[in-house]
Amino acid sequence: MNGFVSFVSSGPGDPDLLTLKAVDRLRTADAVLFDDLSSGPILAHARPDADLIAVGKRAGRPSPRQDSISRLLVDYARTGVRVVRLKSGDAGIFGRLEEEITALEAAGIGYEIVPGVPSACAAAAAAGIPLTRRLTARRVQFVTGHDVTGELPENLNMAALADPHATTVVFMGRRTFPELAARLMAAGLPGTTPALLAEAASQPEQHLRHSTVAELARFLASHDSPAPALILYGPLGNPAGGWQP
Repeated sequence: MNGFVSFVSSGPGDPDLLTLKAVDRLRTADAVLFDDLSSGPILAHARPDADLIAVGKRAGRPSPRQDSISRLLVDYARTGVRVVRLKSGDAGIFGRLEEEITALEAAGIGYEIVPGVPSACAAAAAAGIPLTRRLTARRVQFVTGHDVTGELPENLNMAALADPHATTVVFMGRRTFPELAARLMAAGLPGTTPALLAEAASQPEQHLRHSTVAELARFLASHDSPAPALILYGPLGNPAGGWQP
């Protein structure tokens, strides 16, 4: 008899931001397959006798293949146990959730999705700014900063991404942002557009860098860090006069 899989969103890393449902699923799981960014104090909610399996992916580091993660998830569930697949941020945002769901459906294994606090929301909250602004930012868009090869995707909608009236959040874009910024400015986005680099949002080592699109591109071209990062740009405030909600 097959078990059951709960895709649990761990949020941006602060265990206080876990939902009650997420904590309940962790406490009752027989096995927890967790992302790198979902480790640490969040795993303290798991049962002491639960199997804890690290399956996280980090850019520039040896990481398990996605098909291996999906196969491991199916193999555990087929033993009849309760499995938590712990994903960072919200599981449905750039977490390759669909591939793992497809593997479970093919194996006839039931599952549920437990939503969580997206890292983009945590970064904006940490900076004390809204993702939307009345009259000036009526739209929010999330975009990945790299494709399967690690490069900036070629088929990005630059007209949408260069819209000065949208708040844009770039996931996994630290290395490719200089190229993206050049393309944004070529598409008409002013280089003075406010930008925010949020590293380890909501965690003790959190660091926020308020800048502009052009300045942040220059900074990232010569600075690297292993810390998880998000980049936000758009009508976030005026860096010269202070970031104002």
